[in-house]
Amino acid sequence: MRPFLIEVSDGVLDDLRERVVRTRFGRRSGAQAWDAGTDPDYLAELLDYWAEEFDWRAQEQRLNAYPQFLTEVDGQTVHFVHVRGRRPEGGPEPLPVIVTHGWPYSFAEMLKLVPLLTDPAASGADRADAFDVVIPSLPGYAFSDLPHDGPSTKPRTADMWAKLMTRLGYRRFGTSGEDVGAGVSDWLAARHPEKIIGLYAAHAAYPPRSRRTGLSPAEDAFLDWLKAKWEGGEAYAELQSTRPDTLTAALLDSPAGLAAWLVEKFRAWSDCGGEIERRWSKDDLLTVITLYWVTETVGTAMRPYYDEHHEPVLPQVKVPAGVSVSLADQGMPRELAERTYTDLRFFHPLVSGGHFVAFEEPDQVAEDMREFFRPLRADG
Repeated sequence: MRPFLIEVSDGVLDDLRERVVRTRFGRRSGAQAWDAGTDPDYLAELLDYWAEEFDWRAQEQRLNAYPQFLTEVDGQTVHFVHVRGRRPEGGPEPLPVIVTHGWPYSFAEMLKLVPLLTDPAASGADRADAFDVVIPSLPGYAFSDLPHDGPSTKPRTADMWAKLMTRLGYRRFGTSGEDVGAGVSDWLAARHPEKIIGLYAAHAAYPPRSRRTGLSPAEDAFLDWLKAKWEGGEAYAELQSTRPDTLTAALLDSPAGLAAWLVEKFRAWSDCGGEIERRWSKDDLLTVITLYWVTETVGTAMRPYYDEHHEPVLPQVKVPAGVSVSLADQGMPRELAERTYTDLRFFHPLVSGGHFVAFEEPDQVAEDMREFFRPLRADG
């Protein structure tokens, strides 16, 4: 295990800027901006900022303020942030928790949680609710390798996370995640229940068809809403799960293409009312886009989609669980979550925050995590 700093070479950044300034932009297809995907006018504005004003070195310095490490697990490099909580004098040890991002995230979007969880007293919360926080980069994302053999699946990543936390000295710990990371968190609890004190889910798993018998009217209504919500919106997943190499050839060579592919999702999936910069500043967007660019990981980050057919059906999760329902799952009934989480002890519908809820509403997520884990701390 060795300390790590992000240090992108000047040559990589110079090449990136040259590519950005040579971008050729298309014309809008839809009648209104964003009707047919990323709006060319907004993309041009974002890329102009990328070339002329965005300060990667400042963002690099900000990210490097968080202790980062590399280690080998099952023969592959894992990158992670590890911040220890502030133990109150005479109080309990902070509760360890592993927090996993998803797609099109990076570890950076989860960092807003770190000060809120490691030093709760600084934001007016109870100092006894402190956590040790571990935020790994998923395999194939940022500075973490893909497996050298076989598929990259959520159960396999869950096994790696269990070994990582044991290596860090944590016998038992909590788990949380969003998007792909939520699935990893679910599998971590399902496969290693003896290690998991509790599972907090901002993206609760939907039960497989085998567990959808006898649905309540509320469950039926939610699943109908979910189907309608995704109508026409799943082409990205179909492409990433079937033809990732074709897509990668374009995105790996074009900063504009990479930005367009990611920005559309940040806008569409966040609680921004169509105004992306209500939730994401240009610096926020370009930090994660630049991370994908300089690490050349846009293609490897698609592997969980391509390899998903290797995964078995998620079994029921029997460890204590807590769920916060963001607007991305607006109206999800508790009984639907209980089809996966058999010991559901906390269920809180949120009034704001979309798919990227830990980034959009970090104070609310941190508050819910503290409340859920509080009675479980004695089990550590």
